Amino acid sequence: MLKKNDIVEVEIVDLTHEGAGVAKVDGLVFFVENALPTEIILMRVLKVNKKIGYGKVEEYLVQSPHRNQDLDLAYLRSGIADLGHLAYPEQLKFKTKQVKDSLYKIAGITDVEVAETLGMEHPVKYRNKAQVPVRRVNGILETGFFRKNSHDLMPLEDFFIQDPVIDQVVVALRDLLRRYDMKPYDEKEQSGLIRNLVVRRGHHSGQIMVILVTTRPKVFRVEQLIEQVIKQFPEIVSVMQNINDQNTNAIFGKEWKTLYGQDYITDQMLGNNFQVSGPAFYQVNTQMAEKLYQTAIDFVELKADDVVIDAYSGIGTIGLSVAKHVKEVYGVEVIPEAVENSKKNAAINGITNAHYVCDTAENAMKNWLKEGIQPTVILVDPPRKGLTESFIKASAQTGADRIAYISCNVATMARDIKLYKELGYKLKKVQPVDLFPQTHHVETIVLLSKLDSKKYISVELPMDDMDLTSAESKATYKQIQNYVFETFGFKVSTLYIAQVKKKHGLEVREHYNISKNENQKVPQCPIEKEEAILDALKHFKML
Repeated sequence: MLKKNDIVEVEIVDLTHEGAGVAKVDGLVFFVENALPTEIILMRVLKVNKKIGYGKVEEYLVQSPHRNQDLDLAYLRSGIADLGHLAYPEQLKFKTKQVKDSLYKIAGITDVEVAETLGMEHPVKYRNKAQVPVRRVNGILETGFFRKNSHDLMPLEDFFIQDPVIDQVVVALRDLLRRYDMKPYDEKEQSGLIRNLVVRRGHHSGQIMVILVTTRPKVFRVEQLIEQVIKQFPEIVSVMQNINDQNTNAIFGKEWKTLYGQDYITDQMLGNNFQVSGPAFYQVNTQMAEKLYQTAIDFVELKADDVVIDAYSGIGTIGLSVAKHVKEVYGVEVIPEAVENSKKNAAINGITNAHYVCDTAENAMKNWLKEGIQPTVILVDPPRKGLTESFIKASAQTGADRIAYISCNVATMARDIKLYKELGYKLKKVQPVDLFPQTHHVETIVLLSKLDSKKYISVELPMDDMDLTSAESKATYKQIQNYVFETFGFKVSTLYIAQVKKKHGLEVREHYNISKNENQKVPQCPIEKEEAILDALKHFKML
């Protein structure tokens, strides 16, 4: 039986969805950072449970022909570029496979072609936004990134996937913070002033916004700091302060102040101008976001008489991009500031046929139907948790004949497509887009088309008369807990089980206690417990 610090020769046979190498030894599955399929390595055992283990590379005996030899390993260790060690064409293949696997395993779909992932010509230095923690390391104020699965700061000056001008601004700010002796945040002591630096830069406009995230409103000598950084970077049009005094992993608190200039930058996307505020959601890869949105527009084959619903409309980027092609656009968003942003952005671009409301998408769609507004197309770009069942049912009830779904999580997307199928929609097209090169994340656009109700009949069967498929069979939380304890020898909470189920597109019963304090820290499932829970879900044929 293998134990900690044993060294063993292994072959890497696969990659996890997060880019770790997979090796199998003595009936155990090992996860190994910085290891690629076909590689043969000497692996040092770091940790062993009953069925899974973790190892690290001691020596490469045979290296993959697809290995990127030039990568600074700091990018891997920090998680900035967790696929950076894999050659870019192979990254694109990996992402295409992720989409295919999720559609098959979760939605049971094999008869729809998944197009090859659209990639970037230059897949580095693309991010238009940086969120950089400020901490003390070896007695010196540093900026950088946290080591994976920790809050240990790794000092970095070049972030590899960020706009290089943003990197320069971060370094300049770091040096000024040192010069003016501004105290970095200390998580353990809950002390210090500067928590994070956030920098946004317009891809097309070049305008820069700097955000200082602080623990308190008063910042001594901040005027001098602003004066100096603007001297170096005259493209800075906005310096904001956000006050976050809570013990939380969230970057931003609720209070905002404008310290210099305006409270937004302006950038362009698909020919329109957009005001982007500090907290606003704006795709971090503008170049590929334009391809993403254009693909969605092409998928739905817009006509001049189309009425479009833009659900999860944000600041209006996609809805305003389609407005010139259609009769009307109706956008809905739950964040009031984003709705105001959308209205401003419509006015800036002289768009009069786009209408935005602050509401849940379900309510908005019901109200629009009551008002006689009949959509023909729905565009939806949800967060990672995907769509709620109530949204899917409400959107299906509108009778829209085309739905373009833009997903940042293939598991929840596949789950949602499965329900749309049950409600009379067919998956027609799938196009992955590499919005986040060098990382394991993949963005996907799918087209769902409403089946002709005249050609199909609805048949209801009592559940008692049906055999449950393996995907529909369910184990209780208690059964999952017992399985994990018996198999791996440790306990897992219902919260962790719920997090893993949700991540993989499975239904979650909201039975566990959630704090009413919105700033409460919610513990995240550790990787070894996640793998154990996944093993249990597969055992009970839920995945």
